[in-house]
Amino acid sequence: MLSIRKIGVIGRTYRHLNRYRQILAVLFRYGFGDIIELLKIEQYIEIGLQMISRKRRERVEKLTRAERMRLAFEELGPTYIKLGQVLSTRPDLIPVDLTHELSKLQDEVPPFPFSEAKKIIESELGVLSEEIFGSLDEIPIASASIGQVHRAKLIDGDEVAIKVQRPGIRKTIEVDLEIMLHLAMLMERHVEEISLHRPVKIVEEFARTLEKEIDYTIEASNMERIGNQFLNDSTIYIPKVYRDLTTSHVLTMEYIEGIKVSEISRIEEAGLNRKIITSRGADIYLKQIFDHGFFHADPHPGNIFVLPGNIICLLDFGMTGFVDRQTREDFVELIESVVVRSETKATQILLKITSWDDQPDVRLLERDVAEFMGEHLYKPLKDIKIGKLLQHLLEATARHRLRIPPNIFLMMKALSTVESVAVSLDPEFDMIEHVAPFIKRVRLDMFTPQRMTVEVLGIAAESIQFMRQFPKDMLEITRLMKNHKLGIKLEHHGLDTMLSTHDRVSNRISFSIIIAGLIIGSALILASAIPPLFYGVSLLGIIGFVAAAIMGLWLLISMMRRGRL
Repeated sequence: MLSIRKIGVIGRTYRHLNRYRQILAVLFRYGFGDIIELLKIEQYIEIGLQMISRKRRERVEKLTRAERMRLAFEELGPTYIKLGQVLSTRPDLIPVDLTHELSKLQDEVPPFPFSEAKKIIESELGVLSEEIFGSLDEIPIASASIGQVHRAKLIDGDEVAIKVQRPGIRKTIEVDLEIMLHLAMLMERHVEEISLHRPVKIVEEFARTLEKEIDYTIEASNMERIGNQFLNDSTIYIPKVYRDLTTSHVLTMEYIEGIKVSEISRIEEAGLNRKIITSRGADIYLKQIFDHGFFHADPHPGNIFVLPGNIICLLDFGMTGFVDRQTREDFVELIESVVVRSETKATQILLKITSWDDQPDVRLLERDVAEFMGEHLYKPLKDIKIGKLLQHLLEATARHRLRIPPNIFLMMKALSTVESVAVSLDPEFDMIEHVAPFIKRVRLDMFTPQRMTVEVLGIAAESIQFMRQFPKDMLEITRLMKNHKLGIKLEHHGLDTMLSTHDRVSNRISFSIIIAGLIIGSALILASAIPPLFYGVSLLGIIGFVAAAIMGLWLLISMMRRGRL
């Protein structure tokens, strides 16, 4: 498991000082100095901030905040690139505009030496590479932040691709995660606008996601699972996994020689049919989502190859999505309610599949849904683009602070990407027409006799269980009340800031009254010439005025430091 530890303890912070300094320097350079200053981080690593020169910051005023964040993540390296890519699929954690920008992050880095890759392969597999491979290419065919891929030939002649994890990447990730967690804790404590997005939760979610991605056995399982879904489908091909040559750090799979779906000229030169490829590719993804509920969640052109016979081959199964039957049915109902222009039903389903902190205004949401329908649906079906429709629906939910679950967002994003790839191959492709049979099938499955029987039996079983348990629960509650063991715990939320402000105001008023009392009392003492006297002036009165002046100056400085007079 990845080790992610809180590093508020100053000793641990200093252990990572060089990396901490590098991260802060990059954040300053891309215009996030205002946030760093609010974190009051100097109390943790004074040296780090003193060694960062603001003059080194590049001029990035013309870029949006989201663009600057993407550039900062790219410069900070593998962990932050992965963080950006993960966040680009989580509109429930960050604003929608930021998800768009972070989705542009490129995961391409220089390869590490072949000697290290060979050493990792032999260490993980427990044998010399010469005993397994007839040949092993030294130059990788792909290189990313977590690992790189080498082409090889097994002793028995099989062509394979070997994905090898970068040496020391786990340690690098753990250090970055510790620093991320520390910064996230400071943000929740000091920056109210950012704390609303729960940065600590974001880091914890990211750690869980990254844990899966750096375990290649999980990717191997994903490949086998999707392969099993299409065992009897000759239109799709999933590379074979060599389980005996696969570990958490090394993944060995069948090498595929194909044409990227984006290489249209090569597809035409090979005599392949673009319309068939488009139709099959869309079908494959719609079957994964609506029939199986488990799908390849990163369908960009580099991960889709075309083989002879217009066969579709999927690659890179590090990111997958899962939607259960109920979620698929809710999504289908949402699409249907939008198509029939029922804003009330569409709003109800939106509220069902999303989550929120504060109850949204249902009337305003219905109005926005109605406007959304008017913008998209009063046009020919062939002109309606699912990608744009889902994108605008996502933006509408974000305006009302509704959070789309990550599994639904991944599904929406996959559908949008597939439509984009399909249109690039066949400009006349109609995704709405292609989706219709799948939606119809999901709807019909909801009302089959077998399904209805299971539903009724399930409801009956739950009702019987409730009738059995309810009297027992009531008796237990009554017993606790009799024994005075039943209590109600009330917690207030959001009052801390108000109470803190109230205390500060009360203290200032009390301080001001004391100062005023000193001034008045000192004036009376001077007027009465109360001894001891100094050149005829009362020393007690002078001391009182000096004390009042010092206290007044102290109060003024304190107010100016906080920026409030």
